[in-house]
Amino acid sequence: MTLLWIIGGIVALVALGWVFRAAGRTTGNATFRDMDLSTAFGYAVALVAVVAGIYTYFLVETAVFFRWAVQGFIIAAVAAFLFRLLGRHVGPDSTRKLFRAMPLTASFGILTILIYAILAIFAGLIAPHGQAEVFGTVNVLPGGDPAVGGDPAFPLGTDQIGRDLLSRLIYGAQNTVGIAFATTLLAFLLGGSMGFLAATLGGWLDNLLSRIVDVLMAIPSLIFALLLMTIASAWAGSHKELLTVYMVIIIAVIDSTRVYRLARAVGSNIVVMDYIEAAKLRGEGLGYLIFKEILPNATAPLLAEFGLRFCFVFLTIASLSFLGVGIQPPLADWGTMVRDLSQFINFAAFSPLTAALPLMAAGAIALLTVAVNFVVDWMLHKSSGLKE
Repeated sequence: MTLLWIIGGIVALVALGWVFRAAGRTTGNATFRDMDLSTAFGYAVALVAVVAGIYTYFLVETAVFFRWAVQGFIIAAVAAFLFRLLGRHVGPDSTRKLFRAMPLTASFGILTILIYAILAIFAGLIAPHGQAEVFGTVNVLPGGDPAVGGDPAFPLGTDQIGRDLLSRLIYGAQNTVGIAFATTLLAFLLGGSMGFLAATLGGWLDNLLSRIVDVLMAIPSLIFALLLMTIASAWAGSHKELLTVYMVIIIAVIDSTRVYRLARAVGSNIVVMDYIEAAKLRGEGLGYLIFKEILPNATAPLLAEFGLRFCFVFLTIASLSFLGVGIQPPLADWGTMVRDLSQFINFAAFSPLTAALPLMAAGAIALLTVAVNFVVDWMLHKSSGLKE
C-alpha cells in the first residue's frame, strides 16, 4: 500500500509539472517554451514542498521543532542581511568593497564565526556560572518556570549532577572550537611544512614522506583516531587532562596527511616557475624559497583547505567526545553534552524545550560547520576568478 502511495504521488507530481509547463506555454514565454518535463517536475516538487511547509507551520500544532527551525532560518537571514548592509557602509574602503561583493551566505558564515569566536574568547565573562560548578538542584527543567520544574537562575536547566547547561553550552564553544582550531593549526604546520619540503627538495625525502602518508591515509581516519585514543586512554591512566593533549596530537597527525597532499601538489606546481629558478640562481636558501616564494603563492588554496579541514577536525573531536574518549570532564564540550542529554529527546511530547536540549549542542556543531563551509565556498569562488 505504501508503494502504491509513493507511485501515485510521483505520478501526481509529474502531472502537476506537465500542467504547470502547459499553462506557462500559453503565455508565450520563452522560458516555458524551452522547459523540459524534468524541470517542470522540479518546480512542482518545490511548489508542493512550500505548500506543505506553510500548512505544517500554521496548522499542525505538534510541529514545534519545525516552527523553531523556520523562525531560526528567518532570523539568520535577516541578521546576515543587516550584517552585510552594515559592512557595506562602515569600515575602511577595502572591507566595504569586500562586503559589496559578498553573497548573503558568506555574510551569514562570517557573522556566525564572529559570534562563536566572541563566545569562545569571552566565555568566562558571558557564562553565568562555571563550567564545572555543581549546584544542589539536579535535572532542573529548562524555561525558568518554577510551576513546571524550572528555575529562573537556570534558563536551560541543569544536568544529572546539577551543572548549569547554559554555562556548559557557552563554555563548549571555548573548549570544542578552541581545541579544534589549535588542532587544525598543528595539522597545517606539520602537513604544510612537510609538503613544501617534499616539493622543494624532491628525491628520497619526497618518496619517503609520500609513502608514509599513503599508509596513514589508507586507514579510515575516525576508526584510526578511535583506536589510537583507546590506547592513549590506557597511557593517560588517571590523568584525564593528558587525554585531551593526546587527542590533539593524534588528530593533528592524521589530518596532516591531507594537508601534506595539498601542499605538495601546490608546491610542485610552483617550484617549476621561473622566479623559483631565479631565486635558486641568486643563492637563496631553503627557508627563503618556502616562506618568501612558495607560501605566498599557495595562500588561497591553503586557506580554503584550512576551513574545510577545520570542519572535519571539529566533527572528529565531537564524535570522539560523544564516544567518551575525546575532551574529558570537567571541561564542557558539545559532543559529550549530546551524549549525556540524549535521553531528554523522549520528552518531546511533554516538553519540547526539554527535548531540544541535546539538539542545541548538536545544532551548535552543525551551525558552525555550515557557516565555515559557506565562507570557504565564497573564498574558493573568489580566488577562482569566476564572475557571478
